[in-house]
Amino acid sequence: MAIEQLLEIMSRLRDPDSGCPWDLRQTYETIVPYTLEEAYEVADAIHRGDRLELRDELGDLLFQVVFYSQIAKEEGHFDFEQVTGAICEKMVRRHPHVFADAEYGSEEELHKAWEQGKAAEREKRSEQHGSSQLDGVARALPALIRAEKLQKRAARVGFDWSDVKGAIDKLNEEIEEVQAEINTGDRERIQDELGDLLFSVVNVVRLCGMDAEQSLSMANEKFERRFRAMEQNLLRRGTTDLHGLSEQQWDDAWEAVKSD
Repeated sequence: MAIEQLLEIMSRLRDPDSGCPWDLRQTYETIVPYTLEEAYEVADAIHRGDRLELRDELGDLLFQVVFYSQIAKEEGHFDFEQVTGAICEKMVRRHPHVFADAEYGSEEELHKAWEQGKAAEREKRSEQHGSSQLDGVARALPALIRAEKLQKRAARVGFDWSDVKGAIDKLNEEIEEVQAEINTGDRERIQDELGDLLFSVVNVVRLCGMDAEQSLSMANEKFERRFRAMEQNLLRRGTTDLHGLSEQQWDDAWEAVKSD
């Protein structure tokens, strides 16, 4: 099987006597940036609809899992078989409506049962390592995604706004605080307030029932599309030196693109 061949390749790459020097130097920590990069490349291939590239990127991501598993095996912690065994056991346990006789009347009931199952798992872990509703929210997540997850965890026990109006009021309050700190010129305090402002924006997006990461991604796409169109419009008018444009000229060019 191909997976067995991949495991053998990984084992040879990490062979102390005949392996690859680069692979032998790697640790859990040094591989993390490559893992994150591969995950984003998977997402990018999906976004662009490139299925052939998606196949290749999924292979690269799988290799990261194999790499971690090989290091853990060398240290005597676990191996790839135990990794796959654990996820199989978890998926069967979390889907009793598929692998057992549980029945749910709606997708909402199914989602509630899923969350209850995850909460029970966290509670079991907390008995061993200490307890917090925020346990399990990975620190390595992109800040925007992590903010949303932290807010959702807090909301489960009632620490939340009753509606989006409260979150918007808080957002306006944070904007005022940012403006006040900018007037002081204290960069550390400005950054602190800007962080609060971004966190408040995520709250508003979440309470509107939308995804913050997706919303920002859409805004990025829109900005890139409009900026490229603006560049082309300016070039067609004979503007070759973009650096020489005034603020008003930029504003006019931008508004022209937005109105198209």
